[in-house]
This record gives sequence, C-alpha cells and structure tokens, in this order.
Amino acid sequence: MKPVPEGFSRISPGLFYEDAPKAIDWLEKAFGFQTRLKVEGAPGIIVHSELVYGEAVILVNSVTPKFPNRTPGAAGGTSACYLMVYVDDVDAHCARAKAAGARITQEPKTTDYGEDYWTDRGYGAEDLEGHSWWFAQRMSSKG
Repeated sequence: MKPVPEGFSRISPGLFYEDAPKAIDWLEKAFGFQTRLKVEGAPGIIVHSELVYGEAVILVNSVTPKFPNRTPGAAGGTSACYLMVYVDDVDAHCARAKAAGARITQEPKTTDYGEDYWTDRGYGAEDLEGHSWWFAQRMSSKG
C-alpha cells in the first residue's frame, strides 16, 4: 500500500468556513480551484471536500459543533497561517481574485532573493472569511 493516496501530496491543508458551500463556489471563481469531491452532511454542511489547483489539493469543511471556532473570524479576525500557491500568471490571477471580491493585502510585486536563489512575482490576498493566501509566479532560478 502506498503511504500517500493517489492525487494527494504529503501535506494537504484543510480550511474551515462558516459557510463552506459558499466558500467552495467562491474559491473556484476567485482563485481558480476545481472541486473534485464534495461530501455534504446536513443541508449546507460540508463534512469533507477536495479542491484542486494543478497538482495541489486543499480540503474545505464546515465549522460544526465537533470543530467549532476554527475560522479567522472566530480567532479575532486574524489568520495564523497562509497558503502559498504557484500560478502561471500572477497578475492575471490577482485581477481575477480582485474581480471576485478578494481583499488584496499585497499588490503584485517582483522580489529578487539574490544571486544564489530566485526571483518571484507574488501577491497576497484574503478570502471571503479572512484566510490568508499568497500567490507566486517563479520568474527565474539562479545558482
């Protein structure tokens, strides 16, 4: 038996949302994810979902009594982590996210990390419930 199921990486982050069905639709529209699996419990409750972007997978679930207070809003309006996603065209991706209502926390900018590393262009965003995201495009590799 393989230690990692087919279609997953070793780390697949999970996010909780007060309104997970709405969040899934929004993540598709704003950030370009595609839903490959959505398991509903009670009406409007997502007990498990898998959204993909290229080979990346995230899990989106509803806040429930079993998993309460798991959103940035419940934590005082702040996200303790961020998700980083490499995209093909960071400027077009940012425009799409902005048009869908994402709060852009850092406009796209190019950062050169030095002659031994690489250059990326990236931007920061928050989704509709305050989770933090960073989208990057590799511009060059060095070293």
